[in-house]
Amino acid sequence: MKKQIIHRFFYILLSVISVTSSASPSVAPSSNDPYLWLEDIDSVRSLKWVTQQNDITKDRLSSLPGYTDLYNDALKILTSTSRIPQVEQHGAYFYNLWQDQLHPRGLFRRTTLAELSKPDTQWELLIDIDALSKSEGKLWAFGDAIFLAPENKRCLISLSPGGGDASEIREFDVEAKQFVSDGFTLPAAKSHVSWRDADTLYVATDFGPGSLTKSGYPRIVKVWQRGTALANAPTLYEGDENSMTASAGVVKIHGEKQIDVLTENLTFWNSKVSLIVDGKLQPLALPATASIHGGYHGRLVIWLKEVWVVNGRTYPAGAVVLVDPHASLEKPGAIELVVAPDAHSNVIGVVTTPNGLLVSTLDDVRGRLNRYTLGTAGWEHVKVPFPDNGSLEVKSVDDDTGDAIVQFQTFLTPPSLYFVAADGKSINLLKQQAASFDGSNFEVTQHWTKSLDGTQIPYFVVASKNIKMDGKNPVWMFSYGGFENSLTPSYSGSYEDLHGAYGKLWLERGGVFVLANIRGGGEFGPTWHTSALKENHVKAFEDFEAVAADLSRSKLSSPVHIGIEGRSNGGLLVSATMLRHPELYGAVVCGNPLIDMQRYNKLLAGASWVGEYGDPDVPEQWGYISKYSPYQNLKSGMKLPHVMFYSTTRDDRVHPGHARKMAAKMEAMNYQIEYFENVEGGHHGPVVTEQLATRIARTYSFLWQHLQ
Repeated sequence: MKKQIIHRFFYILLSVISVTSSASPSVAPSSNDPYLWLEDIDSVRSLKWVTQQNDITKDRLSSLPGYTDLYNDALKILTSTSRIPQVEQHGAYFYNLWQDQLHPRGLFRRTTLAELSKPDTQWELLIDIDALSKSEGKLWAFGDAIFLAPENKRCLISLSPGGGDASEIREFDVEAKQFVSDGFTLPAAKSHVSWRDADTLYVATDFGPGSLTKSGYPRIVKVWQRGTALANAPTLYEGDENSMTASAGVVKIHGEKQIDVLTENLTFWNSKVSLIVDGKLQPLALPATASIHGGYHGRLVIWLKEVWVVNGRTYPAGAVVLVDPHASLEKPGAIELVVAPDAHSNVIGVVTTPNGLLVSTLDDVRGRLNRYTLGTAGWEHVKVPFPDNGSLEVKSVDDDTGDAIVQFQTFLTPPSLYFVAADGKSINLLKQQAASFDGSNFEVTQHWTKSLDGTQIPYFVVASKNIKMDGKNPVWMFSYGGFENSLTPSYSGSYEDLHGAYGKLWLERGGVFVLANIRGGGEFGPTWHTSALKENHVKAFEDFEAVAADLSRSKLSSPVHIGIEGRSNGGLLVSATMLRHPELYGAVVCGNPLIDMQRYNKLLAGASWVGEYGDPDVPEQWGYISKYSPYQNLKSGMKLPHVMFYSTTRDDRVHPGHARKMAAKMEAMNYQIEYFENVEGGHHGPVVTEQLATRIARTYSFLWQHLQ
């Protein structure tokens, strides 16, 4: 989808074009930590430990009965030619990165709508990432392409060495199919770049000592003219080193001149925004938590995350409003309400088109898509006619017509691409992935249970239609619980794009899948998230534990048969609850996790998440963090479930030291653990498909070993 200026950056889920040093800041430990040396990512001692752990885990899990079949099934599904392409439209073309066994690093390519509509789509190759890696002697991972509208003949390509957030920037000529020899280029650095016009970029990057925030992100924004040295580019803005980051970009308002915007993210959730007018900054009086999602009818489209009271009128949290950026907000008509949430339905996405807004909502965690258009009689609302009980994502919009490409899927329905006409009244199926498993044998049910404080928590169960409620069913339970990340019905089960592999490797072999929609996410609007911030973050754990207990109470399963998995913030979730209530689970899979919450703010991007968890360096806040921080709460002699950790060496967002140290500490206390660290790949995981298939096969081998 075309990038929009959003002044809250979800670095947990979606990275900007960025890089961090592989070494951690040199900070004295806050306690006597015998495993601190594992935070030195690339030291000989650390990598020797990683290699030893990898070898042990490989030998142990790969030799389990059924592993080879699991791996082969996973690889076949992940490389299936029926997978639908993830497309972004720029001008008349749809762009895609395609990975398969012959091209594990991917082909950056494009096609037309007419071709996309055909069963056998013909694609025009632009960049072969595997060939580029070979010719340059560096293992590149494709990151992103930022196009110069409206011609869309040039773009800025990001290439990550090793697959982390780390990226080089190179200007690319789409028509010539080659990098521009004298074009804009940036070395690997933590960068955020945006076109201002054909010959000018807004650049926030590592300009040298003192140019980054304590979170490790850029705080200085410059305006870089083509043909000049970046070092000589004039500075537009310098943010505070205690802020998260600063950046600038362009909001396109259909039929109007673009609006240039400067954003300083004070924290992960709070920002201040200014218009850039003739090189000067004009502060925009928006709520600190609001985000900009394009422009419509000469006004900015704003998604609110907290209640906003202006001129005696109240706009609720979760609402979408239009704001006149050039008028006083006290002026009548300067703010106009488009859509407001209710008790069961809330906004999870807003996309601007030339003739309306496409608003994605969740109705009790079921996806809906709505089109809002401003007509002569006011706002007109059309419900786009998608099937029920699924999830929807607007992948791209035609900037000229307003037509859209939307992806739909359910737990049992493969990902499908639909063409949605600009009026929103009709949809046409373009492509659907071939089924990875026979979904007719299974059914999806939604259940609710009470958390410790009485809050009703929903969860989905995907199971055989003939399931026996005898407490013996092996369960794989997944959740996240943070950063307003909503977990919706997915053919992959979890939020990863796994193309239905869980159906073949888990469901068809007799397993049950459970997705828990706990607080900290965004399933029921901003308050569902904010109710689990800082001192209340334990509510996410309590919700998860309530779901696990309900599975046993209903006789769907029992603790010895319940396996749980979480990644990133979800890794914190499963490792914390493993120690809080080990009696609830039989196995734990903990991926790319936060675990040492006493030092998380000192490791890589950790300081940017203080707004989510609190600051462990503030005694009062460490007081509540310390009660659940897994690394500090691990004790010898606990009766813990079986644990598997996985991470990636080049994860430059969540430091691999978290997983390393926890695994080493547990092993020293004579707990049996599995640990595997992929040497390539960032926070999103492995770069090539074979690596991902290996991780999936090991995960399910581990679960089957311990949950039957």
